[in-house]
Amino acid sequence: MGSEQDSARHSGEGPGDEVPTRDTDGAAAAHVVGVGPWDGPWPEGDHWDPELLKGGDRRNVTDEYRYWTMEAIIADLDSKRHSFHVAIENWQHDLNIGSVVRTANAFLAKEVHIIGRKRWNRRGAMVTDRYQHVRHHVTVESFVEWARSEGLAVIGIDNFPDSHQLETYDLPRDCVLVFGQEGPGLSAEMKDASVATLSIEQFGSTRSINASAAAAIAMHSWVRRHVFDQRVI
Repeated sequence: MGSEQDSARHSGEGPGDEVPTRDTDGAAAAHVVGVGPWDGPWPEGDHWDPELLKGGDRRNVTDEYRYWTMEAIIADLDSKRHSFHVAIENWQHDLNIGSVVRTANAFLAKEVHIIGRKRWNRRGAMVTDRYQHVRHHVTVESFVEWARSEGLAVIGIDNFPDSHQLETYDLPRDCVLVFGQEGPGLSAEMKDASVATLSIEQFGSTRSINASAAAAIAMHSWVRRHVFDQRVI
């Protein structure tokens, strides 16, 4: 099969529910986040989680979703997700993928697509992969075929000599922003399949920024254009 939906969802606490910090002696400690047990009569509604109301909610979620079941949170996010997708090539177990998933959750991307190897390091996602739809594609060809069937413009992000500037490019509403493997960058096959490749303007001495940083910039550019209607010059 060319692609498959990652339907694995977890419950309870896990990595990212507690934020590491330091105590006064410099030793590693855990900064407890979230809220304790519900104070007062319990609220009514199917979206409330009895276990969280009873024991407290220490998850990495916004206050709006405190004490909600994971399924209710996902359903609410699904009702208002943006129309852009994010994809990243994963031929060598790219460590940026977790951070990309976390940022995609923050900007409410429709889906994240992993192209190549299925396994990826979830640590950087800080548990946000529980609430973000992730789809796997075995090959570039199967991914591109899927994107075209969905009417999505494939937009490659990499600093090729012939790339257009992201800052002055009018991103389409329905698109998938694609990022290459850390190091080699966007594959030749993906570049050829893209309707456009975009570069992010840099002013320092480094040749490039990492994929997770580039993804955050590109997603924010889409949000500025299509959520805040800030048109490019």
